[in-house]
Amino acid sequence: MQEFILPENLSKISNGYTWRRITIGHSESKTYLLTGTSVNLYLKIQSLTAIESLLNEKNRLEWLQGKLSVPEVLYYGKDYTNEYLLITEIAGVNASDKSFEMTSSAIMKQLAAGLREVHEVKIDNCPFNQRLESKIEEARKRVQNKLVDEEDFDQIRLGLSPEDLLKELLFKRPMMEDLVFTHGDYCLPNIIIDNDRFSGVIDWGRAGIADRYQDLALAARSITYNFGKKHVQHFLDEYGIKELDESKIYFYQLLDEFF
Repeated sequence: MQEFILPENLSKISNGYTWRRITIGHSESKTYLLTGTSVNLYLKIQSLTAIESLLNEKNRLEWLQGKLSVPEVLYYGKDYTNEYLLITEIAGVNASDKSFEMTSSAIMKQLAAGLREVHEVKIDNCPFNQRLESKIEEARKRVQNKLVDEEDFDQIRLGLSPEDLLKELLFKRPMMEDLVFTHGDYCLPNIIIDNDRFSGVIDWGRAGIADRYQDLALAARSITYNFGKKHVQHFLDEYGIKELDESKIYFYQLLDEFF
């Protein structure tokens, strides 16, 4: 059920749909599935005081049209309190769904195939910078402004302070970056599988030019959490990693603690 007054143009577009709140994931926005016609839609509503803006995702989705299977932006706007982003649905089920437990090996192949597609997007004219210099500076600002959620740290870092993690991050920063176009949060809830095939990826707000290990590290962590660590190597083999850089896996999982 609708909980607030929408901007007039958005209200017209979404009129006649049935709303259902989607709670999977850790987004700052409230996400709703809108059903009732031949095409399902997703609406994200986020406070203007949120750390990240929905405008980031809107701009990336528009840039990616024709390059990858991503949602289409139908509406973006804001009022005095919120931002609103209305997008089309990518058909399928997210890859963390328990229905995939019996076919997890096959799913690893699809996750790897999907990530290769993302990393093959040409970066020559990409306007979205997620290189380490930019990301570390953003992490530093989040620590200074008390915006890091210590309670959401991975198990191995619980009890440490954001300041402790920032020191470690600076000390373990990789010397070189293998730059590709990255999703930025390539976790199973963001990967859509349809009829046992990779269908697309959602939640593109952190996408941009970065080291490929930005995606590999978070994918490995998500696979471990959802299906068990034994499946990670299969995923990496399918992706084409011949010699894994464990230090980068660790570093990019550490970096994610700030976001």
